[in-house]
Amino acid sequence: METQSNNHDLNSNGFALEPLGANGIDYMLNFFSKEDIVNTFEKIIEFKNFFQQNLPVNMEYKLTGTTAPGGKKSFLVFKHNKYISVLTENVAFFCVKNETSIIVCFDKQEYFVNYSLEQIQNLLAQKNFFRLNRQYLVNFNAVKEVEHYFSRKLLVNLVVPAKEKLLVSKEKVSSFLHWLDNR
Repeated sequence: METQSNNHDLNSNGFALEPLGANGIDYMLNFFSKEDIVNTFEKIIEFKNFFQQNLPVNMEYKLTGTTAPGGKKSFLVFKHNKYISVLTENVAFFCVKNETSIIVCFDKQEYFVNYSLEQIQNLLAQKNFFRLNRQYLVNFNAVKEVEHYFSRKLLVNLVVPAKEKLLVSKEKVSSFLHWLDNR
């Protein structure tokens, strides 16, 4: 920010007492141009709008201090010109392909869903689903086995095979193993 030079002597003419007026704001404004102040308030408004637009789907539950009992029970999907309700208990995993979230069921059926993976994670019971990485959110009942992998990562094999290797980063290994053990 560009400051204006101010040649006031703090000890003369009561200038030292001026900060007390208007809670010190009058004094603070002496050091900034009008343009600097306008730009700052525009940035504040921009941040406020950004964070208000991107509230999680379950914000109502967070604000009221309650959680969704047991998580979301089903997802409404559209396939072959029909709306279908897919029960959460039938979902093996959720994944992201080409920026689209997909439900993969235990019967290997796939459905597109209109939620981001983060939104889905917030809607589900955490005891039943775990976010392995940026692309996969898996059901506990879909985990077949877990193997050690390179660089202290884990390789997760599911009862419904995924099209790519499901790796748990070394940062998430302990929380993933805790989730498996303490469910």
